[in-house]
Amino acid sequence: MSVSDRITIEQLQSYLWNSAVLLRTSIDAGAYKQYIFPLLFFKRISDVYDEECRQILKEYDGDAEALEWEENHRFLVPKGAHWEDVRNVSENVGVAIVEAFRKIERANSDKLQGIFGDGTWTNKERLPDRLLKDLLEHFSTKTLSIGNCPEDELGQGYEYLIKKFADDSGHTAQEFYTNRTVVHLMTEMLKPESGESIYDPTCGSGGMLISAIAYLKGKKKEWRNVAVYGQEINALTSAIGRMNLFLHGIKDFQIVNGDTLKAPAFVEHGKLKTFDLVLANPPYSINQWDRASFESDKYGRNFLGTPPQGRADYAFFQHILKSLDEKTGRCAILFPHGVLFRNEEQKMREKLVKMDCLDCIIGLGPNLFYNSPMEACIIVCRMNKRAERRGKVLFINAVNEVERKNAQSFLEEKHIRRIAGVYEQYESEDGFAKVVTIKDMEERHFSLSIPLYVQERKKVMNAEFLSVQEQYECWRKSAERMRKYYTQLNEMLEKSGDGEMGTDGQTVE
Repeated sequence: MSVSDRITIEQLQSYLWNSAVLLRTSIDAGAYKQYIFPLLFFKRISDVYDEECRQILKEYDGDAEALEWEENHRFLVPKGAHWEDVRNVSENVGVAIVEAFRKIERANSDKLQGIFGDGTWTNKERLPDRLLKDLLEHFSTKTLSIGNCPEDELGQGYEYLIKKFADDSGHTAQEFYTNRTVVHLMTEMLKPESGESIYDPTCGSGGMLISAIAYLKGKKKEWRNVAVYGQEINALTSAIGRMNLFLHGIKDFQIVNGDTLKAPAFVEHGKLKTFDLVLANPPYSINQWDRASFESDKYGRNFLGTPPQGRADYAFFQHILKSLDEKTGRCAILFPHGVLFRNEEQKMREKLVKMDCLDCIIGLGPNLFYNSPMEACIIVCRMNKRAERRGKVLFINAVNEVERKNAQSFLEEKHIRRIAGVYEQYESEDGFAKVVTIKDMEERHFSLSIPLYVQERKKVMNAEFLSVQEQYECWRKSAERMRKYYTQLNEMLEKSGDGEMGTDGQTVE
């Protein structure tokens, strides 16, 4: 097949999204993924199996026995469980789909057990035979063989669909999809290497793990020898993550469904398995977690202390640090800004700073997360910092490094290059970055609030050239920043017992 015969990215995106459009009158937008992703994966497995069969017959001069050899196939498709078998069913289509899924899972139990999820395919009120037939016919309009749709391209299409579902599904989207441009920045800062192990303890749909592999591909480095690990508490999302990795051509991975804090999946000889690289976006400030058992955690994940019940952020943080290899271990974690200065975590923060594994803290711009105007930060840690960086932390105020188009905020390549470049140089830059010593942080009661160390450079603007609305926006942003700084300063003063700062700047006893 020539390159010109391949499905284009635009055709693939339209094909995938139109499958979801068929569900719109019957299924809530938040549930699209429960049905579309398994069907897409089923179609891909069947088409690749057919492609392999054609190649086998050609290679073995038509010897049909070779078709049965497991080593000739990525995945086995048992008799009666092929896409075309299900497509030819005229009634009780949902039952036929479920039976095919279970047969494929059993035939490939070491790789695919539970991967198709537990969608309510047999509920004819939600999914009547006619609707399922329409879906099957829609997916049948294209052949998803590797020759027709290479792994990287299908992976891109899959990522597009994940994003579309995140856009469409409302407030739950953040748990499902992390802004990929932010993930690319995190990967660029950690610089994965061939042969390393990569871990995401709250992996969602696997985007961070895939970004690390994409980084290696982009650098023309060997990526097939990278070991990929992830854990995800939501069963459907973990299945989607596994499909995502398979569709990107990644084979050496383990994605486990489970609660990372309660029952970490990767344990060796009674201790947490350690990794070269960890990328993570833990759920923010969850309050439903087992704090009592964490107080006496058998894996020693409370070495900084036990976080408050209302915020599990430092529980995830300590789990990640405990999962890093002592020599090569490094991580980039997305957190809410509160972890940098909240009073109830001050003692843990002090121990963290004194450990000297903090390498860099980056403040990101607003609206980079779905359905949320919140600003987040990236915390980079290294267990074995370069000699010249020891006893120091680089603070980067990247709040203005953001682009907004079509109601979406994202980092452009120039933003990623600037932030990653300053991190590589590890030098102060007026209004943007500051190298801070542990002593400096101690003097500020171990607050890691970025504005305490990096004051945003003021832009000189002539009011004559600004509209009334623009002048108002400048005033509003300035007032918001001032309120934030006062709040943080008051918290520090209260903590130190020095009284509270009044609005006139005087200390109030």
